[in-house]
Amino acid sequence: MSLGRTWSVVLTGLVGDIVEVEADLSNQIPGFSIIGLADKALGEAQQRVHNACANSDLALPRRHVTVNLSPANLPKRGSALDVAVAIAAVATEAPLDRESLAETVHLGELGLDGRLRPVSGILPAVLAAARAGFRRVIVPHGNLAEAALVEGIEVRGAVSLRDVARAHGLDVPDVETEPVAGPGDVETDEVATPDLADVIGQRDAVEALIVAAAGGHHLLMSGPPGAGKTMLAKRLPALLPDLDDETALQVASIRSLAGLPVTTLRRRPPFEAPHHTASAVALVGGGSRILQPGAIARASGGVLFLDEAGEFSGHALDALRQPLESGRIEIHRVGFRAVLPARFQLVVATNPCPCGNYGVPGGACSCPSLAIRRYLGRLSGPLIDRIDIELGLQRVSATQSVVAGMSTDEARERVSGARDRARHRLSDTPWRTNSEVEGTWLRSGPLRPEPSITRPLDDALHRGSLTLRGYDRVLRVAWTLADLGGRGHPNAADIGGALYLKRGASPR
Repeated sequence: MSLGRTWSVVLTGLVGDIVEVEADLSNQIPGFSIIGLADKALGEAQQRVHNACANSDLALPRRHVTVNLSPANLPKRGSALDVAVAIAAVATEAPLDRESLAETVHLGELGLDGRLRPVSGILPAVLAAARAGFRRVIVPHGNLAEAALVEGIEVRGAVSLRDVARAHGLDVPDVETEPVAGPGDVETDEVATPDLADVIGQRDAVEALIVAAAGGHHLLMSGPPGAGKTMLAKRLPALLPDLDDETALQVASIRSLAGLPVTTLRRRPPFEAPHHTASAVALVGGGSRILQPGAIARASGGVLFLDEAGEFSGHALDALRQPLESGRIEIHRVGFRAVLPARFQLVVATNPCPCGNYGVPGGACSCPSLAIRRYLGRLSGPLIDRIDIELGLQRVSATQSVVAGMSTDEARERVSGARDRARHRLSDTPWRTNSEVEGTWLRSGPLRPEPSITRPLDDALHRGSLTLRGYDRVLRVAWTLADLGGRGHPNAADIGGALYLKRGASPR
């Protein structure tokens, strides 16, 4: 039998599709062809496979080799199918174990010398193989630590194509070869999270940060340079609960897809802080051939911090509106559609004007009124309407600078208690945090507040100073204030406090 058959995986976002790789011989003019809707990178695999096999003492047949990638109507992108193509081609004549080939998924790019080069997206690809019921996967040695994070499947690391052939019973020389380093081989330790106690003189801001962490609420901070906006934002991830197994695996998969080092499942929520020159595509993600996750997807499960928001383009900021509502981002390109998670906490920091001194006691603002309006206009009304807490900050005075702040451990304990109360209350619903609860359920569900409690909200809605979306967000924050206070239901003070937090720093 001249047919060699094995398996590989192609990714569309985090979704992996199993691809059957078949190689067959024919009596045409000697050559090598790949069919099955392969892109340019995969079409070039024939030359990589030819040289890699020649340099690994695995001669290809002197006949025409046709490699079919099935299903044929599924677009195949990238070089991760190189190893599967090569070993299927070798199996057309060499006495490889056919049963072993049929039970194994092969992933990795080939170098001309026959070594296996690491590829991005190994973690979601191995996950797809495990979910499809495969028993074994062979990956490049540089991706071994990352692939080993997946349970329920045997993972083997191969340095060269010779190692792959030996894994399937072929007797080839064992030549000592230096493995190609993967991104995980140079991963550095995580930077220690700064303590919340370092933030002094901003008691109201620290309380607002705790409220945001307890309910998973989005936060806008407006204030002059030096008021502590960035300090506060960097300390938010440490207040959040550790990631559960499913979320940690999802975060690691996104890092893998982005080509970032993955050697362990990190439990700390991610923190993404793109520069203000970032484009909408850099935030959302995309790519013409290979999908690259943007900052929105990389922040999923954690915090997305936009510092100097007034310097971002309005188009880039408005790209956040749909993900903030749906918790996911859909990327449409010619030939594919990918859906990535985007369940993050947004923290926005902005100065009151380009020079930063507008409305600052003792400060002299030199900005024309038109420049101030244009600067603050980058934050559109629909975007601000999706933010739960709007916080105004001032610079710390000399008397405030001697007041010790709350430590991260103390704040984290309060956040944990509030989240436990919310989780218990929402145990019979699909939600786990207050920020996720649907507005309809808040307003008309079994735990709706009494009309006398929500009268300030109803008045603001009637005046037009609050939209219905804003109404729901104030209710969510009120529930978080109640959870932090140990109350089973929001009271009038919680509604008033939530309404103040919503309108407290509006730059409009």
